[in-house]
Amino acid sequence: MGNLFCCVKINQSTVAVRERFGKYDDILEPGCHCVPWVTGSKLAGLVSLRLQQLDVRCETKTKDNVFVNVVASVQYRVLANKAYDAFYKLSNPRTQIQAYVFDVIRGTVPKLELDDVFEQKNGIAKAVEEELEKAMSAYGYEIVQTLIVDIEPDEHVKRSMNEINAAARMRLATNEKAEAEKIIQIKRAEGEAESKYLSGLGIARQRQAIVDGLRESVIGFSVNVPGTTAKDVLDMVLITQYFDTMKEIGASSKSSAVFIPHGPGTVHDVATQIRDGLLQASHQQS
Repeated sequence: MGNLFCCVKINQSTVAVRERFGKYDDILEPGCHCVPWVTGSKLAGLVSLRLQQLDVRCETKTKDNVFVNVVASVQYRVLANKAYDAFYKLSNPRTQIQAYVFDVIRGTVPKLELDDVFEQKNGIAKAVEEELEKAMSAYGYEIVQTLIVDIEPDEHVKRSMNEINAAARMRLATNEKAEAEKIIQIKRAEGEAESKYLSGLGIARQRQAIVDGLRESVIGFSVNVPGTTAKDVLDMVLITQYFDTMKEIGASSKSSAVFIPHGPGTVHDVATQIRDGLLQASHQQS
């Protein structure tokens, strides 16, 4: 019906190319326009001004001979004031863009090793964008943005990279575990040394207290009982402690059988040994 009344509707974000007798006549903006076919006018085609995206997958080889698939995403659009160039100068813009992307990626990636490709993907995207902008601006296209959205090495290479990464992490974990065990052993040794030191101080103080107590007992007994010597008092105290010890051994439910020589002479020998040991300890403390 629109052609019958020579009226056409152009949608938003779209422009139309009008020709007259096969020759370019005008660019029609969105809205309603009169295209009288009786005068030889017709719509040659429509040009979209919307932002478009083209994903290009390119296979290439890195400097260290690793094949990778690089996926570039190109966002582009036609400039409204250059719709004539976009319509008449370029028949297939997507194929043209794809060719330029292939050219730049295959000229850039082979100069880089695989790890550098991942690190410099923004630089690769910038190089693609600059080359496309320089080439496509002559055809009325604006390159809005170019992104490298994926870098996919060969499956065997990815598996090897994962194994290397896993081994490195395992080695780091082993080193950290060994360092932790080393610290634990050092702290345990320091704790044992401190414990032994404190235990030695305790034993020394205990022996000193025993010697001081015996000294006070000897002095007090000698004063209260005239005629006794310090040796007599010490022998009596040691024999008393000896019998107390025997009593505790016999009363303990967890003690095993203990066989020791026992008799009047034995008690004298035990007293002599204990006295000599305590006196020796007293001399060492002094």
